[in-house]
Amino acid sequence: MNASQTNTPAPIITPLIADPWDHYALLDSGHGRKLERYGKVTVDRPEPQALWAPSLPESEWAKADATFTNTGGEDGDSGKWDIRGKTPEAWNVIWKDITMVCRLMSFRHMGLFPEQLTHWDWVNHQVATTRNSDNDNQLNILNLFAYTGAATLAAAAAGAQVTHLDASKKAIQWAKENQIASNMEDKPIRWICDDAKAFVARELRRGRKYDGIIMDPPKFGRGPDGERWHIEEDLVEFMKNCTELLSDTPKFMIITAYAMRLSSVSLAAIMEDVTKHLGGKIEFGELLIKQEHGNRHLSTSLYARWSAE
Repeated sequence: MNASQTNTPAPIITPLIADPWDHYALLDSGHGRKLERYGKVTVDRPEPQALWAPSLPESEWAKADATFTNTGGEDGDSGKWDIRGKTPEAWNVIWKDITMVCRLMSFRHMGLFPEQLTHWDWVNHQVATTRNSDNDNQLNILNLFAYTGAATLAAAAAGAQVTHLDASKKAIQWAKENQIASNMEDKPIRWICDDAKAFVARELRRGRKYDGIIMDPPKFGRGPDGERWHIEEDLVEFMKNCTELLSDTPKFMIITAYAMRLSSVSLAAIMEDVTKHLGGKIEFGELLIKQEHGNRHLSTSLYARWSAE
């Protein structure tokens, strides 16, 4: 069989649904907004996909501890929070044994993306299953565009050694804070502030290999030295290079994408192209959050993932 042939089955459309848990819930959504509970703090912030009417009355939305208003246009992330009462500057949100420190940021986020819960769980399971079947096999995982490190900690908690890369020093410091809050200082995590494209190219030259790769690239971005990232222009070549970093017995590769013109079908097609020589299977679709009130699911992003299973 030559390299252009493959026995890989066709990609499978699989919506991934994040259910509410003790420390997070999507309470309601509608009229371009979403009402969420992060730990002990309730927030009301923009959600362009929520075109429907809310399920809860306005009186419930009015109880939010903080409401975000865009100042850079309806599609922008920049803005300000209207804070009511004594909302803390920082507070903890816990998932399993992982503690994430949340803050109200000027770009409407809080340092945690709960829709990614399904990926955290899946990565945690992939690593733990390998450790259980072979106690001497510690997976080497690369997390690119890794932000505040939820996926990094999910992999490390299950026994992987993880390389965590982000272009923002502040994001890496925040991720280290989450590591300390989770009592995981002893876990083998390598922290790197670098441009993802440049780092992957160097790792290829060094001959480094990884058993699993996680990537969550932005639509646009800049590296620490001004390096330019544009997802529609850079993604295909970047994913090819990432595939070359996979070990001889790779376990998985995941990509999540937000706010882009491509579809999940496009992501799956790219993933199929770059992994066709590996066999395995590909899943793709949307990341969804199940709403606590009303029979709805909110779509937040697109994903594709390859696994050796």
